[in-house]
Amino acid sequence: MTASPTPDPARGLFETVLILDGEPVALAAHLDRLAASMTTVFGAGLPAGLADDIAGRARGLRLGRMRIVVNPAGAGAVLTTQAVDPRDFFPDRDRGVALRTLPCPGGLGAHKWADRTFLAEAAGEPVPLLFDHGEEALEAGRGNLFVATDGVLRTPPLDGRILSGTARAAAIAVAREEGVEVLERRLTRTDLLEADEVFITGSVRGVEPAASLDDTPLPTGEELGRRVGEALCRKWRTGRLMAARS
Repeated sequence: MTASPTPDPARGLFETVLILDGEPVALAAHLDRLAASMTTVFGAGLPAGLADDIAGRARGLRLGRMRIVVNPAGAGAVLTTQAVDPRDFFPDRDRGVALRTLPCPGGLGAHKWADRTFLAEAAGEPVPLLFDHGEEALEAGRGNLFVATDGVLRTPPLDGRILSGTARAAAIAVAREEGVEVLERRLTRTDLLEADEVFITGSVRGVEPAASLDDTPLPTGEELGRRVGEALCRKWRTGRLMAARS
């Protein structure tokens, strides 16, 4: 039986944070989003001392990920860490992600629910790419979607159906700093197949090239994805160094 895309709110909310050389990356952005969702969904705040707890758990982890789960019925946050393969940090084209269609009417919404039952049925490779009614692409199971066509980046709008990804926001910012035009527009399957390149952005892998959709190869251009990826990687490393010195 196919799981419902409607999550169980009782399981709470979560964030996944990249750890570089013992420091959480873009932690303020993650906690701001988590706090906003907690307020909206549960009328509650974050556990006291959460940022310090995260910093403590991150120490000693050279390259990894931390999952932060907050359930208002619990006493605090649950933090788990896992090492990340360096090849998956801003991966090369030859490690591009294979995507497959997963119908998701209405999308998963703007909050990062801890209940991932709907996506768990499609876990692993290929990575699910969520489509609303018809041919409208929304987001991938582990990141936001971008296409590049004629030197312009397009990404689905924040209209309540997709997550406002921290890496999405950072990628848009660095792209515009690089002089790249970014448009928030609805995307179709045809847009992906006819683009110059397709990539997804996530808080752990950064910018990840998309190699195929439903076994159909996607365009192999990588100029904009590479530029945005290099700029975002610099931003994350610089921010991590500044946090370590503060």
